[in-house]
Amino acid sequence: MLLLGASGAGKSTLVHALAGVLGGDDEGEQRGELSVDGRSAQDARGRVGLVLQDPDSQVILARVGDDVAFGCENLGLPREEIWRRVHEALDAVGLDVPLNHPTSDLSGGQKQRLALAGVLAMQPGLLLLDEPTANLDPEGVLEVRDAVGRVLERVQSTFVVIEHRVEVWLGLVNRVVVLEPGGGVLADGSPDEVLLAQGRSLAASGVWIPGFPPASPTRSAATGPLVMATDNLEVGRVPSLAVNAIPDLAITAGSALAITGPNGVGKSTLGLTLAGLLPPAAGRVRAELLARGLSPHPIAWKSRDLVTRIGSVFQDPEHQFVAATVRDELAVGPRVVGIPQRQVAQRVDELAIRLRLHHLLGANPFTLSGGEKRRLSVATVLATRPGLLVLDEPTFGQDARTWQELVALLAELLDDGSAIVAITHDNELVSALGDRELRLTDGSRVIR
Repeated sequence: MLLLGASGAGKSTLVHALAGVLGGDDEGEQRGELSVDGRSAQDARGRVGLVLQDPDSQVILARVGDDVAFGCENLGLPREEIWRRVHEALDAVGLDVPLNHPTSDLSGGQKQRLALAGVLAMQPGLLLLDEPTANLDPEGVLEVRDAVGRVLERVQSTFVVIEHRVEVWLGLVNRVVVLEPGGGVLADGSPDEVLLAQGRSLAASGVWIPGFPPASPTRSAATGPLVMATDNLEVGRVPSLAVNAIPDLAITAGSALAITGPNGVGKSTLGLTLAGLLPPAAGRVRAELLARGLSPHPIAWKSRDLVTRIGSVFQDPEHQFVAATVRDELAVGPRVVGIPQRQVAQRVDELAIRLRLHHLLGANPFTLSGGEKRRLSVATVLATRPGLLVLDEPTFGQDARTWQELVALLAELLDDGSAIVAITHDNELVSALGDRELRLTDGSRVIR
């Protein structure tokens, strides 16, 4: 079954409820009944396997074999049975590496197959995947899709997958259910019955439907002065240890640079370096126009200096939340730089309305859906109106409608003179906004 719905419709909440991991009454409210194998979901945890979005968040142990065995060990299975299942699970997902292979050396697609193997080794009757390809490059997406296909050929588990981009999974599902925001079901039937017969109306509600792409914004062709440049830049997370050499870049006001490439080649590392949050492994980053009396090198700026000059959106939205409510989260940056309270409130309300967060202003940021968290993380940066935005996967988790609205807002910022660097696997975003594309490859070789 493919589970669809607009951002915030409750897709992840439903699969977490099925997996029995929502928590107790202190974490929310529940009415009605939900059972798995005739038992409450919390009592059936060993019968349910859940694979999440982020490959890194699901790696538990340092070696591949130990990681796959972890779930079986928690079930108390005999040692001989555990390792038989480990070998079978790795074979089923096509992860052909030694049992002692370091999990830290796996690519994003390999880590998702590792997570799938760990779940499969427990032999669940219900297999749940919550946007398992959201953070993967195209090759990793196919790796995971093909691995799931092999698994479904070998086991008799019920399979439920959440995904915004439906094309990936159409060959593996025989039922599509579309949830309605606020409760209820918009559609339930075979893929043809749902996607063909109701495609237009579902697309209008925000569901990504093949053949109904969201409209791209109209852009001004004008560009402004140089905002940032690099000289002989090399980037890496460990000082003096470069993972990629970057050609000299010139980023101008009103332009968008898309940074693309496979997982693990240093795209996020480059973004953090351009944003002044990570020192270059070699070379320099210059931003004279943004400096306004400071050193021309962003790495020398303090956090207060960065707020109004370079705004950063991290790959994981939760890594930048610091307040207890959405309203306060949006107000943090403007307050730090001394904007009057009335203007702060106005900016917060405007951004919340534009990004469909207005009904969530009193909510805790950590309780939002994945797509809502991403829009909030982007909005927190926009609140201080920096001259340069560095956005890491800014559109993941978005339905078709919120994607279109977010991209339109970014296009307006470009037309107003801001510059954007977007690290992305989203080809539609590259087509809609990317004035230039920088494609990173393994090692130091770079294609522009």
